[in-house]
Amino acid sequence: MSNKTFKNPILQETFNKILAGNAAWVDEVERDTTGLFKELAKGQSPELLWIGCADSRVPANQITNTRPGDVFVHRNIANMCIHSDMNMLSVLDYAVNVLKVKHVIVAGHYGCGGVAAALSQKQFGLIDNWLCHIKDVYRLYRDELDAIEDETAKVNRLVELNVAEQVFNLCKTTIVQNAWKERDDLAIHGMVIELASGKLVDLNLTFTDSTQLGEVFAYK
Repeated sequence: MSNKTFKNPILQETFNKILAGNAAWVDEVERDTTGLFKELAKGQSPELLWIGCADSRVPANQITNTRPGDVFVHRNIANMCIHSDMNMLSVLDYAVNVLKVKHVIVAGHYGCGGVAAALSQKQFGLIDNWLCHIKDVYRLYRDELDAIEDETAKVNRLVELNVAEQVFNLCKTTIVQNAWKERDDLAIHGMVIELASGKLVDLNLTFTDSTQLGEVFAYK
């Protein structure tokens, strides 16, 4: 346990809770008899790249019931795949070309705060510039979305449409398209999480080659 102290008792309590949780995890690792963690110390070979929302309620391993080492993860506000985001692109490149993952899942979730914020006219600060990308998705489907009167349903439909656009954005990258030229074991999927049940809903948005993109988007 750390000797670090804080003047604010709430900070002290929550910091100690973090360290206590780690101590419990270390104890679990020490008692492990499967050899999993010794193997993980040597390297990783996940088959899945998960691009999800930074929301604390949608952790990739718990949602997929997988072990440490099974999922390579990138998360940001509203699970965006933006062509100028070098962070996302670096993760994608490493996952596809070094780790050779077989599946990439863009995982949104119903009730997403980022999507709801993008549908509003409020200013939230720096994040407004990020949310503009979601507003762009709204612009593409404005007629459909404006026809939905229930606000919750509207947000959830934009969640689905946003996932669809982010999947398409991934497929348009040279990273994915060049990988498809060399291998046939890479699939890009779009899914949405139901928070109340934990269910991962398949939106039937799966791409396995560039021919599904349309002529203008497919590189030769």
